[in-house]
Amino acid sequence: MTDQKEQDNVKLDTEKNILRRLIQVSMSIIITAIILLVSAGRIKWIYAWIYILASLLVIIINAFIFPPELISERGRKKENVEKWDKLITGIIIIPWLTLYLISGLDTRFRWSPELALWIHITGLITFISGNAIVSWAMIANTYFSTSVRIQYDRGHTVSSGGPYRYIRHPGYLGIIIYLLSTPIILGSILALIPAIVTAILFIIRTSFEDNTLKNKLEGYKEYAEKVKYRLISGVW
Repeated sequence: MTDQKEQDNVKLDTEKNILRRLIQVSMSIIITAIILLVSAGRIKWIYAWIYILASLLVIIINAFIFPPELISERGRKKENVEKWDKLITGIIIIPWLTLYLISGLDTRFRWSPELALWIHITGLITFISGNAIVSWAMIANTYFSTSVRIQYDRGHTVSSGGPYRYIRHPGYLGIIIYLLSTPIILGSILALIPAIVTAILFIIRTSFEDNTLKNKLEGYKEYAEKVKYRLISGVW
């Protein structure tokens, strides 16, 4: 009876975390849409809607292909999160949201030159590719969390399969790729400035996380000796 009760509690906790994560990602899409459309001053902005729909499509696909324990981890209230990560993630949100704000204002006031259709399409393809890398990394690493923490409660181990065979932080690479492609989809050259700032902050976060894993996660130092590069093979 006790074992059954524990299993039921774990199942209930998992379901709550999954629901919480679905609410989180839904709210992020709604907030993004509001910032884009309000700052642009109009509803009829085709590239904003393409971006929103592409983001929704990624979320829907991931909901089907991600293991429940991964979604649950991303939705759970985190314990033992690294203090430096709380600071960096708090800072990251500022340029990230500014990216959308500037994109909308740029569209309203036409600060940037109009981009050719093929450039928008290239941006969209790059955006999808970046998200695909992130999804691949998440499927290969069920400990892929929204916060940097050693997941003692889940028996945290080193992930070395999938894209982790080539670089140590493929998820961050994917995030940086789709971040830098976002202004191109939306047609705002100026929005590349906050996108680049956000990308730099993710590179900093990568460095801090890598050092944390070396110091606190058993087996990570050995893994780092085999997979030499953090983000770009042969570079860094």
